[in-house]
Amino acid sequence: MSETEFPDYLDVDYTAGEGEGPEEYASINDKIEKAIEVTRKGLEEYENPVVMWTGGKDSTLTLYFIKEVAEKFDLEVPPTVFIDHFQHFDELHDFVDHWADEWDLDVVYARNEDVGDYVEENGLDPGDDIPIEELSEHNQHHVRNILEYEEDTFPFLLDTYVGNHLLKTVALNDAIEELEADGILSGVRWDEQEARADETFFSPRHDPDIYPPHDRIQPILQFDEPAVWDAFWHFVVPETVESYPDDGYVPETDDDLPEGVEQEDIPVSPKYFAGFRSLGSEISTDKSADKPAWQQDMANTTERAGRAQDKEDLMERLRDLGYM
Repeated sequence: MSETEFPDYLDVDYTAGEGEGPEEYASINDKIEKAIEVTRKGLEEYENPVVMWTGGKDSTLTLYFIKEVAEKFDLEVPPTVFIDHFQHFDELHDFVDHWADEWDLDVVYARNEDVGDYVEENGLDPGDDIPIEELSEHNQHHVRNILEYEEDTFPFLLDTYVGNHLLKTVALNDAIEELEADGILSGVRWDEQEARADETFFSPRHDPDIYPPHDRIQPILQFDEPAVWDAFWHFVVPETVESYPDDGYVPETDDDLPEGVEQEDIPVSPKYFAGFRSLGSEISTDKSADKPAWQQDMANTTERAGRAQDKEDLMERLRDLGYM
């Protein structure tokens, strides 16, 4: 499918958000209002949308808006796609399984089974080498022809060029093709990285030589990290947890929750309580501090520190190939 053949039933503005930043949406209510607007447009315009859900705060906030908009305007909650790259924290899998059940979500687990099967059959650990010649034709095509990688092996690590592409992007693109998705709702934010600072609310991905043609629908571009946590503690959690104070409450630790509320009652990953500000790979992601993510110095420290894939030159190349 060429760019001109992308579904003509869509009526979206691909320039919406161009040249903007979080400062254009001054209050939390401004940010939420825009998120609702973009979410509704996405759910109404696309025939086969899906939701990217990582179990992290941004995609969970996006999922919250989708659920709220779907209920208010009598729309369907799309299937959620969880990319299982085989190196997640165990707590993240538990979190996704729990809230998928609580929220009655249809979760599609996208995996590069070819790589996963080789790892399992050969008892590999993260960092062990995988021979390119042992991969399927599909994966070899990506490694040799798309990435133009010339080595005989690559390490089984998420935070590398080849590893990230095969374990995440190829798995995602295969899922998009299988689901015939025309739009992906994702939790990308302008302030996360320079590589995402120029994104628009409706972002085309139409080149069939790189990915199955689709659009990215990005309702929370206008949120910065503090605003994400404000939304959680004053909107998402009070409206999700029956016994939580209606006007919200920001806990200082996991021992500082309102009476009768346990950590597992809250749709916030326990890794954030433990001091992580970004949830990448258990192999390469460390916590930022000993206090919960929302209690840390967000103004003067980096949110995604320690994730090698987020170095700007690598991120630019990965995003060109279909990474989120």
